[in-house]
Amino acid sequence: MASRSWDIFCSVVDNYGDIGVCWRLARQLADEHAQSVRMWVSDLESFHRLCHAVDPAHAVQRVGALEVCRWSEPFAEAAPADIVIEGFGARLPESFVKAMAARSPRPVWINLEYLSAEEWVDTRHGLPSPHPRLPLVKYFFFPGFSAATGGLLVERNLAVRRDEFQRDAAAMAEFCHALKIVPPAAGTPRVSLFCYDNEALPALVRAWRSGSTPILCIVPEGTALAQISSVIGRPVTAGSRVELDRLTIAAIPFLELDDYDRLLWMCDVNFVRGEDSFVRAQLAARPFIWQAYPQDERAHLRKAEAFIERYVHGLDTGARTAWREIMEGWNRQSADVGRAWPALVAQRTVLASHAADWATRITAGRNLAAALADFCEHL
Repeated sequence: MASRSWDIFCSVVDNYGDIGVCWRLARQLADEHAQSVRMWVSDLESFHRLCHAVDPAHAVQRVGALEVCRWSEPFAEAAPADIVIEGFGARLPESFVKAMAARSPRPVWINLEYLSAEEWVDTRHGLPSPHPRLPLVKYFFFPGFSAATGGLLVERNLAVRRDEFQRDAAAMAEFCHALKIVPPAAGTPRVSLFCYDNEALPALVRAWRSGSTPILCIVPEGTALAQISSVIGRPVTAGSRVELDRLTIAAIPFLELDDYDRLLWMCDVNFVRGEDSFVRAQLAARPFIWQAYPQDERAHLRKAEAFIERYVHGLDTGARTAWREIMEGWNRQSADVGRAWPALVAQRTVLASHAADWATRITAGRNLAAALADFCEHL
């Protein structure tokens, strides 16, 4: 694959979503495919939280193999790269689009779309969209779970690093110590919680508090920790530990992306949200509960259901029912999740085996970075 220059534009909306996906893509293109990548990011402060090497005070900087630039208005004049990526429909500056049209040869223009398990994605992936006024064509590139889509972002050695960490009790203990998490008693499930505001959370907390199995819930700073504080009626800050009946809450700082991966690898069940943490939870080879980004007219419920239908294939009736009920209840924001939690715990061993098989399957599937580079190479 020939080395080419890339511009990736990211308008930051959700810290673990838009910028997480764009950064993982940029790193993989640079590190594994020897591509020259420049990122344009609207919010360097949020980027810094995910990668501490990013300095929000510098409008232009090197971060590893990448060039990182602040995307601000008015947009600074810049020569477009060979390939231009709009992260999730980020609207490019008009001056930059005109520069793309004036460039010879013109750049390959890609709109990197949101991930969906819905079948219609297969028929839309790779379709062209001519610009209404300028001699440019934009192509829609859809991540997905089938061979007809662009696949998923999976680093080349991810499974090896994950498996080594999960087998290394000393490494996990060191990670806990760094986060000031007191390891739970043997057999206590570790649950990570990362979610949008969810009306079902109070019922889930009640189930954790009163359940027959003790729970250690690890919550990074952010929306979930703020809602946990509201639910239990007291402020919970990073570094603190709260014990409530059978539930122990360990509050931790907002994590860089690589450390967040380790948290997912370490926990027995992961509650995740949006897109980036959704994929990383699947790659963690652990049972997980996903909250799709809430949308108007409850369109997110269709997205959740499409994924559920793919994921439960091969599960026995008991495990399938337990996982489906809590997934559906969590996305409906229903108190039913409290009643569904004990069944999930009872099926934890079966679900863990299924999660490992699923992670192996998607790791062997289409790799988004490689598929994107190949797509652009052949246009």
